[in-house]
Amino acid sequence: MKEINIDTWNRKQHYQHFVALSNPFFAVTVPLDVTNAYQKSKINGKSFFVRYLHDCMKSINQVDNMRYRIKEGKVFDVDTIHASATIMREDNTFGFSWIHFNDDYDNFYNSFLEEKLRIQNNHELYPPINGDNCIHCSAMPWFNFTSQKEPVSGKLESIPELSFSKVVTTDNRMIMNVAISVNHALVDGYHVGQFVELFQEYLDI
Repeated sequence: MKEINIDTWNRKQHYQHFVALSNPFFAVTVPLDVTNAYQKSKINGKSFFVRYLHDCMKSINQVDNMRYRIKEGKVFDVDTIHASATIMREDNTFGFSWIHFNDDYDNFYNSFLEEKLRIQNNHELYPPINGDNCIHCSAMPWFNFTSQKEPVSGKLESIPELSFSKVVTTDNRMIMNVAISVNHALVDGYHVGQFVELFQEYLDI
């Protein structure tokens, strides 16, 4: 973890402006083409959710500003960002997971399976490991949405929040809307654009 020198940061004024707001988050919802990712996951007999989540996490970890976190008034670039995703239980409740990021898909998949098993065998909401070196994300495959609002804690947060919609078919392409909520003190539209572009590139592979 590396501290960002706010005094020499080219976003110093932007940071100071937005961090002083009661809710400095902004949110966008973007459509992504998941046709290739969905078809390949089904052919391979793998989870489509884990496939696109892994693509998402690879993209998050490659965009500097998406790794930035605020700690005690300082800004840090976190080495690795993991996935804290909601995982459903049979009783339709959910638990928060901690899926360790790894560039290798199989290692990431195994981490997901371990967390899925843990959550399905207890009633705890929070994972044993927790922290801000993650993104919070949830899949809502029951419906398509074009906008989405995250709960607000009232505290100064810096963790990006993502939600994934139901996949719909348009002009023979499978489209999934992704809601992205980020702290504007750390992340601008340009950085979200970098993330979205990378995410789409990985989904297309």
